[in-house]
Amino acid sequence: MTRVIGLMSGTSVDGIDAALVDIVGTGLDIKLELLAGETYAYPAEIRERILACCAGKPISMLELAELDDAVAVAFAEAAISIQKGHQKATLIGSHGQTVYHRPKEKFGKGKLGYSLQIGRGTLINHLTGITTINNFRAADITVEGQGAPLVPPVDAALLSHYSEARCVQNIGGIGNVTYIPVRGDDWLDKIRGWDTGPGNSLLDLAVEYLTDGAKSYDEDGKWAATGTVCSDLVEQWLNQEYFHLPPPKSTGRELFGVDYLHKCIKEAQRFQLNPADFLATLTELTAASIAASYRNFLPQMPQRVLLCGGGSRNLYLKQRLQKLLVSVPVSTTDEVGLNADFKEAIAFAVLAYWRNADYPGNLPAATGAKKEVLLGNIWRQ
Repeated sequence: MTRVIGLMSGTSVDGIDAALVDIVGTGLDIKLELLAGETYAYPAEIRERILACCAGKPISMLELAELDDAVAVAFAEAAISIQKGHQKATLIGSHGQTVYHRPKEKFGKGKLGYSLQIGRGTLINHLTGITTINNFRAADITVEGQGAPLVPPVDAALLSHYSEARCVQNIGGIGNVTYIPVRGDDWLDKIRGWDTGPGNSLLDLAVEYLTDGAKSYDEDGKWAATGTVCSDLVEQWLNQEYFHLPPPKSTGRELFGVDYLHKCIKEAQRFQLNPADFLATLTELTAASIAASYRNFLPQMPQRVLLCGGGSRNLYLKQRLQKLLVSVPVSTTDEVGLNADFKEAIAFAVLAYWRNADYPGNLPAATGAKKEVLLGNIWRQ
């Protein structure tokens, strides 16, 4: 048994998710117990600097180095705190904080992708005294992958089923899906995964805009639920090129961020939507882009959809997705024994566990990589 800490902060930049887990087994044949899970908010000043960096605000190398260190310190403090009352972990898997993601170009110039996660592993290792693995995306990018999504093989290990094909839909700032066929002959070759598009990113930005910063998210989707969806506007937004690109594909705030929100606001003006209507329509875009992605790119519709991430707690979004998927049951990973709030942090604990055991962590069918590779840089004292 290995005790591992998984750390990650997603595109919503709402805090550091930390999961303390015990893992046993090898390869995909692993069992896991969640001992503790907690979200640690960033100090407001650090969050503002991260968001400014993500939005493309110019930053000096000195400022980038200081922000890199500040994020690493926050991650290390989260790792130390999550262990209180438990025996010490022997391994940390840290995804860090993504501040820039440029997928590999599908057509044309043949450049490798580029992805930058700050919160350097060597400092986390130094501050905690625990072997730390980070920079998980780089090795996949080296073999011409997108470096994302990285969770599909973890989903396959923890959530596959012998009689039910499933989609595991994470709704963080960006949405990503893992399609897991019925476990059987050649099932691993049929697993698929990609980023579906916006998750909470546009919703959170819209709430901040509409409340002049007084609120940062729509709790349970209650505000959006009072509005009326503008279907014409959703159809217009679904014409965005990303939604029609075939997988493997990945995206981030670089596309679905502040500039995209202001484009949506401008396009909504002719429909004279009130704030609740606008939020309902943006929520519908997230739900509709997920449903359309399944219909356009899955080999077949799943028998169940399992939600995870912060968006799984948005009851209105969940209801809208269920409406669009009609007869496919939509539930959460909680209902099959895997904590929906901390599944992404758990995934990076597993990826670190695999890297420490020299087991490849990427899924080429999901990232577009040429081959399976070991993911992550290892830092030991």
